[in-house]
Amino acid sequence: MKIKRILIANRGEIAVRIIRTAREMNIQTVVVQTSAEPNAMYVSQADVVYDNTEDTSEIPVFLNIDMLIDIALKTKSDAIHPGYGFLAENAYFAQKCIDKNIVFIGPSPDAIYKMGNKTIARKIAMSLNIPMAMGSEGNIGNEEEAVIIAEKIGYPVIIKAASGGGGRGMRIVRKADEMEKMFIIASKEAEKAFNDPSVFIEKYIENPKHIEFQILGDKKGNVIHLGERECSIQRKHQKLLEEAPSSALDDYLRGVMGKTAVQIAKAVKYYSAGTVEFLLDSEKNFYFMEMNTRIQVEHPVTEIITGIDLIEQQIRIANNEALKLRQEDIKLEGWSIECRINAEDVQSGFAPDPGKIEKLNLPTDHFIRVDTGVQAGSAIVSSYDSMIAKLIVKGTNRKDALRNCKLALDKVWVKGVKTTLPFFRMLVRNPKFIDGSFTTAFIEKDLDKFYLNSEYEEMLAAWLATKMFAEENLMDNSIPVDSENSREMSPWLLNKRINQF
Repeated sequence: MKIKRILIANRGEIAVRIIRTAREMNIQTVVVQTSAEPNAMYVSQADVVYDNTEDTSEIPVFLNIDMLIDIALKTKSDAIHPGYGFLAENAYFAQKCIDKNIVFIGPSPDAIYKMGNKTIARKIAMSLNIPMAMGSEGNIGNEEEAVIIAEKIGYPVIIKAASGGGGRGMRIVRKADEMEKMFIIASKEAEKAFNDPSVFIEKYIENPKHIEFQILGDKKGNVIHLGERECSIQRKHQKLLEEAPSSALDDYLRGVMGKTAVQIAKAVKYYSAGTVEFLLDSEKNFYFMEMNTRIQVEHPVTEIITGIDLIEQQIRIANNEALKLRQEDIKLEGWSIECRINAEDVQSGFAPDPGKIEKLNLPTDHFIRVDTGVQAGSAIVSSYDSMIAKLIVKGTNRKDALRNCKLALDKVWVKGVKTTLPFFRMLVRNPKFIDGSFTTAFIEKDLDKFYLNSEYEEMLAAWLATKMFAEENLMDNSIPVDSENSREMSPWLLNKRINQF
């Protein structure tokens, strides 16, 4: 069976991203229009739009398995791509697709279940003698049991949701009298986020690097890795910036960790794209953490340095095609950095800031890729995530990529909502980030502020205000414009001219 039409069970930038690759493969796409964002960008780009705007139920359609299956059947979709989030790692959803003769573009339900349940994943890793942090063999029933295990392995420990992901249902415990409170919080958060209150305990590794390996597997048993991504810039276990490769790994360590990632994937007969995540301590010891059985938000940085379209590979694998790539074919060339530009107020602890995007400028330089699902006039709604765009830059090496990242960030501006841009502009100028010595504790321990405050930043803000004023006042043609000779004035040119007076 050849896939001819895909229902995208998602929204936002990942829906737009899937549409782009599907179009290149001459595959039609179907999307669901919702009442929360009826004029979303992804709606205008798909081949078929299923109008679901009259559905006002509290459960989003992207979490309604029966409704999505029904939409796929009504629109004669051969396959469903879940994207990330929502039902992307729901084994029941994957099985329901198979039962209805709909291709699920992702791994098998069995692999999703085994890797999605962190306690089962730990047991599989243990059976393979893969390094892991010490911890409970299974789920913890109560806080008293948790204290016994914590005292055995030593504080600090971390409580994790068994069905968790994305940093939810996780709490660090540094002493026994904190256990009861943290256990209850983690368990309740896990139940709310994953409908499963089960938690387990691991030894907490202080100040590690968070390194993940991208893997690809087909239904013939072939599995390869596409190198690593550095994901240590995160706040409360939520990733903010990723880069590939990682400056913490040399070729030998990359090879060992990559083989370990492949070993884990093969143990569950994994196919499709997936990510195996590790912690790396200061002594270069690595520990298996978890596996994500879906496409990741940060997948573009891997695409940049390998030249491989991961969405295309997902679709081909789902279509029962064998991988044409072998491990020796994978070459990591250059460096890539991704900044997640979200509608968040960094000065208020990265609190979401929903609203209407009045103005939006995203750069188009040759070293820049932007993945977005919004445009000027789009609304960032509180019922969905606050992502505006992913700004991805490339360079010949890390120094070059950092330089390009600074240039790119200074060309992005958004009016109407607060964004994470001030944080990223500060981050790429931070000495510890520049030298690569940062860890997952960077934001909590090494920053005294979340935003850039300098004369340069004030100059940039003044330039953006002037640019917006000029655009708004030139709209009515009341001011003559020499269109042949006019060009946008950059902040660097503006600064040069200011210094001339």
